Amino acid sequence: MAAPHDEAAAWAEEAARRVWAGAVPLQVHLHDADVTALPPPPPFLTLGPRIGYLPLLIPVIRAHFSNALPPGVDTVWFEYKGLPLKWYVPIGVLFDLLCADPERPWNLIVHFRGYPSEILSPCEGEDSVKWSYMNSLKEATFIITGNSKSVMNMSHADQVALWESVMKGNLDGYKNISTRLKLGPFEDDVLVRTASVERQRQQNSDEPESPGSSKPCRVPVRLYVRNVQEDLEYIEHAVPVSDWENVSYINRPFETRKAEGRSYITLEHALQTLLPEFFSSKPPGSADGSQHAGAMDAAADSSDATNSSSRSQEAEQALASPAEAGFAKRAKVKLVRVQGVELDMDIPFLWVADHLKNPEYYVHICVYVGTRKQ
Repeated sequence: MAAPHDEAAAWAEEAARRVWAGAVPLQVHLHDADVTALPPPPPFLTLGPRIGYLPLLIPVIRAHFSNALPPGVDTVWFEYKGLPLKWYVPIGVLFDLLCADPERPWNLIVHFRGYPSEILSPCEGEDSVKWSYMNSLKEATFIITGNSKSVMNMSHADQVALWESVMKGNLDGYKNISTRLKLGPFEDDVLVRTASVERQRQQNSDEPESPGSSKPCRVPVRLYVRNVQEDLEYIEHAVPVSDWENVSYINRPFETRKAEGRSYITLEHALQTLLPEFFSSKPPGSADGSQHAGAMDAAADSSDATNSSSRSQEAEQALASPAEAGFAKRAKVKLVRVQGVELDMDIPFLWVADHLKNPEYYVHICVYVGTRKQ
């Protein structure tokens, strides 16, 4: 009979492999304005890796439609039901966020002209996606360890190998490189650092923790909050997202703290902490702002992990504003998805963080909230 530890390790390995093998069936249609041949080409069917990015599919999509495309070169972009898709958001997250009722195959339209630069940040293909991924990895490393040196000090060969493993969905190759960053696993809930240990560490050193000096106690989280009709009886009847203004894109690290009388930290408890404006009974204005401040401080202090061009992405993150606080008073959580799964809210959050995170070490959580019409 397998020991409990061995059984847990086997389940963890299986979860990671399922995340990396996860894919969204795509049916990609060429936009009518780009069709220059008759009859129009048939749609392109493919599997989009959940942890992958739409621009990485462009070479095979371009090859499929090559005989019907107009001459010249322009930036390729995708849309779903009239909404331009943000290229730096993983495919699986876009699907979970925009398809209230999972649509299989997911019907997308590809454009080879008319890039909507007023909505989407510039994308130069694979290079832009690689830069975005590495930048997110640096940010996550900063959140977890207090600095991003382990990523900044990676050799060029290791950076290339890491990126290629992500592009090819090679989990073993990824683990071979990523384990050297010493970013986890996150602590078991029963071993979460207590305030007394934290005070002792601060007394002993004013320097930030070096990677691997102790197990991480802060989890990088990206939340995507979509509002739907409050009186919605079935989530699949939600009105499609027509504007990114209807989605709040939020970076908030979750700091693990041992709660009195709590044996482990649940997903529900983590979300109550991360999104008090939706999950807490307190008025939004009275919620503890430490999580918000921590996210802003991390973005401000990690100048070694970002450059000025990243700010166009950061500007799109809708952190709670006074207007959103009023919105939150009228909101009710309808659905929570992680990696395409509607998880039990009692599941240990740090298990989710360890095993359902994306390759850049962020946990992506999609939250649907119902709101009253104004």
